[in-house]
Amino acid sequence: MPYNLHNRNFLTLKDFSNQEIAFLLKMAGELKSAKYAGTEQPRLSGKHIALIFEKDSTRTRIGFEIAAADQGMHATYLGPSGTHLGHKETAKDTARVLDRIYDAIEYRGFSQTTVQTLADYASVPVYNGLTDEFHPTQILADFLTMQEHTGRRLPEISFCFVGDTGSNMGDSLLIGAAKMGMDVRLLGPKDTWPEQDVMDYARGLAEQSGARITLTDDIGEGVKGVDFIYTDVWLSMGDPESEWERRINLMKPYQVDSAMMGRTGNPATKFLHCLPAFHNAETEIGANIKKQFGLDAMEVTEEVFESDVSVVFDQAENRMHTIKAVLVATIGT
Repeated sequence: MPYNLHNRNFLTLKDFSNQEIAFLLKMAGELKSAKYAGTEQPRLSGKHIALIFEKDSTRTRIGFEIAAADQGMHATYLGPSGTHLGHKETAKDTARVLDRIYDAIEYRGFSQTTVQTLADYASVPVYNGLTDEFHPTQILADFLTMQEHTGRRLPEISFCFVGDTGSNMGDSLLIGAAKMGMDVRLLGPKDTWPEQDVMDYARGLAEQSGARITLTDDIGEGVKGVDFIYTDVWLSMGDPESEWERRINLMKPYQVDSAMMGRTGNPATKFLHCLPAFHNAETEIGANIKKQFGLDAMEVTEEVFESDVSVVFDQAENRMHTIKAVLVATIGT
């Protein structure tokens, strides 16, 4: 059934029903099929979107830019030093300038308050490309990937998110899975568990959807039988180097390796990661970590990341298809 999402903001999955999320995923699948078949019809011709990035990005930026271009829309990239936002101009004023010129605004940065303020003061849809609190466009891509690799409905899928379970990714996955009636496990050290209000909110959703929520620091309990093991970086953007040693020591027992994958007891278990990943020492940060702490990899080993069970690049591609669905649903004609 189609849902009217015209002129809606996309700030957090809290604002969307399970039916609306399912509608966006269905649309994303249809748009993906049309792109591959060469039959995609542009529905955003003549429209313009402002892309505000206070934090650097690969997948979010290209996802929005290519989604817009495929649909006939023009995107303006405004990088970390490309606007006066927060320095010389308030988010309120920026919103009211941009909505006179653009048909939509995307924001990727630090505070959820900033993207909410943009939404409050702009008359056009505002999208959250990532904040310290939530990453909703990533979750749509994750769910589409899970559906594609199992051939099953979301309520029939189980996954375990490993590591920093109280991060923006952990909270977003928990809320999304609770809305969609999934079997979600959060596995990590107790110091990183979600805040109680987040857990209470998710459990309230689960009572309505039938979702199964497990919060644990026990690897066996967390991964048993799951369809997917999902992890993210141990060190988030902006974390000071002074935090590295403590975080690494805290997280080392939860590195995703072949042994953890084997503990699922499910030979079909796949590996997910929202990227970028520190799976070797071939980056500047990776080399620094190896030099200081003797680790060749952090949250996932090279063996798992480069194996046949890893579907991270399907997941990365799906950022674009799901972002496109959000654009078409909210500003398409």
